[in-house]
Amino acid sequence: MVAAAGRSPPHRPPVEDPLPAFVARPAIALPEHVVTTDEICADIQSHHGDLPRLAATLRIVRATGVSTRRFARPLHSPTVSGDAPVRERNRVAFDDACRLAEEAARGALAHAGLEPSDIDCLVTSHSTSWAVPGLDVHLVQALGLRPDVRRVPMASLACSGGAQGLVRATDLLAARPGSRCLVAVAETFSAIYHQQDTSVEAMIYKVLFGDGAGACVVTDEPLSPGLRIDSTWEYLLPYSRDRYWAHLDGSGFHFNSSRKAIEAAGEAMPALKDWLATAAGDRPFRPEWTVAHPGGPRILDSVGEELAMDRERLRHSWDSLAANGNLGGVAVLDVLARTHADPPPADAPGLLLAFGPGFVATAGAGAWHA
Repeated sequence: MVAAAGRSPPHRPPVEDPLPAFVARPAIALPEHVVTTDEICADIQSHHGDLPRLAATLRIVRATGVSTRRFARPLHSPTVSGDAPVRERNRVAFDDACRLAEEAARGALAHAGLEPSDIDCLVTSHSTSWAVPGLDVHLVQALGLRPDVRRVPMASLACSGGAQGLVRATDLLAARPGSRCLVAVAETFSAIYHQQDTSVEAMIYKVLFGDGAGACVVTDEPLSPGLRIDSTWEYLLPYSRDRYWAHLDGSGFHFNSSRKAIEAAGEAMPALKDWLATAAGDRPFRPEWTVAHPGGPRILDSVGEELAMDRERLRHSWDSLAANGNLGGVAVLDVLARTHADPPPADAPGLLLAFGPGFVATAGAGAWHA
């Protein structure tokens, strides 16, 4: 039955998760060019010295909490702050994403103690350039994966790509028990750095985003300590396409948001808490640690407030934001990798949570497997 416009569909009980799934330690690949917030602010001033309220804009930009981020190309290269045409920007962005994804994927296989021929499923996410064939086909050939590996290529997910990749890997394991899934995510957000974009939001995104790739192996038997996923959740905030979106024009790829975007994470929290009330079966699920997507200070503040977690319990997310900026779908994998370096107690219940354009939220609830 199709729900009437503006009305919620009939309630259906959630499908029981045929889990768990075990996530081995992620590998993160960051490019070589470290760019400071001071350098970006200086670049903004040099190109937009006559911009109204420039001083106020720079104060807002510095409030993102990002100190440094990595770009695949130098800040002043033609494909970042220069005027390279869209064709060149797109080619460079995809080439760099492939290079970083390959590095991360090799690291993930090493962490899991597996060879490329051991992988049965490949899940990829990449949003910041366009290519056919895509990242999945590149990785199959570059890594030497089997020709019959099952591929799930995902695009347009952006910041939710890492969490969504883990959910899709979990689904694949449920359908084909015993499989070994490789999840690989790469984003080159330096491709959205355009001098002609002068809105406050555009200036924030110049500072907020960074380039990188992350990968991990997901199995239904543990290969190492790490996150055990017992239940997954996906949610699309109704009528929320006007929160965050992207568009493509003759100069390249652009990321956009409206004033309503800052409230989007908070608007999704009631649905998250409804799910958490049943995620552990007959009792509410109360995470003691959280791998939260470091999309920006407002998002992390919303997560902390709604889940009653202070900054210390979200320290890996805050640290990732400060050092690397928002890595898009790679970000939750970076936070999870940091959690491995400073792990919670064995069997401590934990939550992985990410948000993305749409406005979507994706989560996995479980515990730390030691």
